[in-house]
Amino acid sequence: MTDELHDYLLRKLVGAVGQRAGGSFVQPAAPHFLPQVPNPEGRRLTRLDLAKWLVSRDNPLTARAVMNRLWKQFFGAGISAVVDDLGAQGEWPTHPELLDWLAVEFMNNGWDFKHMVKLMVMSSTYRQSSNPRPEIKEMDPNNRLLASQSPRRLEAEFVRDNALFVAGLLNPEIGGPSAHPYQPPGYYANLQFPDRDYQADSDDRLYRRGVYTHWQRTFLHPMLANFDAPSREECVAARNVSNTPQQALTLLNDPTFVEAARVFAAKLLSSKRESDDARLDLAYEDALARPIRPEEQKSLERFLELQREHYRANSDEAQKLVRVGRTPESKDLAETELAAWTQVCRVVLNLHETITRY
Repeated sequence: MTDELHDYLLRKLVGAVGQRAGGSFVQPAAPHFLPQVPNPEGRRLTRLDLAKWLVSRDNPLTARAVMNRLWKQFFGAGISAVVDDLGAQGEWPTHPELLDWLAVEFMNNGWDFKHMVKLMVMSSTYRQSSNPRPEIKEMDPNNRLLASQSPRRLEAEFVRDNALFVAGLLNPEIGGPSAHPYQPPGYYANLQFPDRDYQADSDDRLYRRGVYTHWQRTFLHPMLANFDAPSREECVAARNVSNTPQQALTLLNDPTFVEAARVFAAKLLSSKRESDDARLDLAYEDALARPIRPEEQKSLERFLELQREHYRANSDEAQKLVRVGRTPESKDLAETELAAWTQVCRVVLNLHETITRY
């Protein structure tokens, strides 16, 4: 439908309603307390006028709101923490001059998001250590003054993406249809009109990023629901963050994470590092971007030996474990050894540090 036809039908509809109600026809316009849309010809304003007004130099509210939300992505909280109500009813910005400067810089550079992202992540504030400073802990318990980086758990989609990336399974394809990852059978049993079943993808779409996951209204994917993804029944600008047993059980037992652990284990066993110590260190480097600590190494070495003993005595369990998921089993690796290392990798992928952004 063209803008002209849309406007014509709208005028007819509103005019008819106005005549019945005894009122007058209201023309499109900006609220009187905000900067007005330039219209010297007195013509009827269109949606294009609205779009231009939103990004006008005389209306800095859009740039401020966008920069406040972008700041939240990198620092955990916006300069004004109430990102969905940036105004008199929200929270006063902790650094109002900074928010103004970011908005002006955004507009002066052609609304270039890449420029602003680079500016934020290369700042000394963003590159600070996440270790809190004891001398200001009582003064600023929520770190609103940005004396250090703020650790926070990854969002639901990124928890899954991170595990797939560590394992080398993540499909980085951009765009296209929704992806259908593993889902418990019978999850849609109560979904009617009509009854339907869920079929997981059987190709590389299975490992696409979480943002492309099929979203069934009121039946949100269990993994995403466990990690506080909103149901999309209403707009949510700031997600709640919980810490529940279901999250640990998901990381341990969801087929996506078990398969990621198995493929991660195969990658470690196929690497040039041949000793257990070297492979454990590589696992921490890949998953946590740091070397393993001595106490962590000792603990995992004991756990690895226990798993080796278990699977040597229960080879049937090893066969089941190394066949979880659609990724083909590595034929060059002993099943008992791969199963033991898979359990180690399940532990590593379940660490709090693995799913936390520091």
